[in-house]
Amino acid sequence: MAKRSKAYQAAVAKIEADKLYAPAEAIAVAKDIAADKPNSTVEVALRLGVDPRKADQMVRGTVNLPNGTGKTARVVVIAAGEKAEAAEAAGADFVGSDDLIAKIAGGWTDFDAAVATPDMMGKVGRLGKVLGPRNLMPNPKTGTVTMDVAKAVADIKGGKIDFRVDRNSNLHFIIGKASFTAEQLTENFEAALEEVNRLKPSSAKGRYISKATIATTFGPGVPVDPSTVA
Repeated sequence: MAKRSKAYQAAVAKIEADKLYAPAEAIAVAKDIAADKPNSTVEVALRLGVDPRKADQMVRGTVNLPNGTGKTARVVVIAAGEKAEAAEAAGADFVGSDDLIAKIAGGWTDFDAAVATPDMMGKVGRLGKVLGPRNLMPNPKTGTVTMDVAKAVADIKGGKIDFRVDRNSNLHFIIGKASFTAEQLTENFEAALEEVNRLKPSSAKGRYISKATIATTFGPGVPVDPSTVA
């Protein structure tokens, strides 16, 4: 294993050994660790007691963070006619149909979210190999396959995030920047966590959230007491 930098070791030293923090405490520690890096993203990692190989235990959803993400998302909208015009008026960064599909098929993914109208999905579906691994494929469950493209663009740029459990039962989502106040980060955390808990599969057995950490970009994870987030 590569030796950690002195800065990383100093950050680890700010975390009490064997302590499980309450969420607000963990956020405060993460902010302290990133005091000289205010633009760092604050991320939450959860280990869920689900088996994502089973369709009825797939946890996927969206939530509008009350204080936004601290980042202006670059949004692609694949639509034509009036819907394309509506997307442009709503502030979409890139709008198109066949031309945009061809560009993405060529490997272009310089955006954070993709929205498409239902009539375009027959063609958009061919982009699975490009968009799928990056979690950028439009999906009705996340509100990104819709006729109301203007609302989708506004939601995403206003702080909407989506999350999905991976094959190892881990789930990640961001709650803002280290420059946010502790109160703003806590409010965002609580909003996201409420939605994650709401989506608990009825078929899941045992503890739903078995592990939780809060960390900033490239920083160590601050362990959160699982009993405080379930």
